[in-house]
Amino acid sequence: MCKITLSYNENNALARRKLALLLSTGLFTQITEPMQESNDDAKQYRELRDAFFSGSRKSMSQVIANF
Repeated sequence: MCKITLSYNENNALARRKLALLLSTGLFTQITEPMQESNDDAKQYRELRDAFFSGSRKSMSQVIANF
């Protein structure tokens, strides 16, 4: 069995339809793999992003304290 990785614009309706059609043939299966942490920088970035978008001073206080 071979493995194929596809990337597509998830907002593109045509791409989603074509992918659904391909999977509906039964010739292919979809395997979801959990996202892996690439490194600590990525984790810190996500924490900073999440705190920023929450808009709360309380949630930002820990992030600001780390700088």
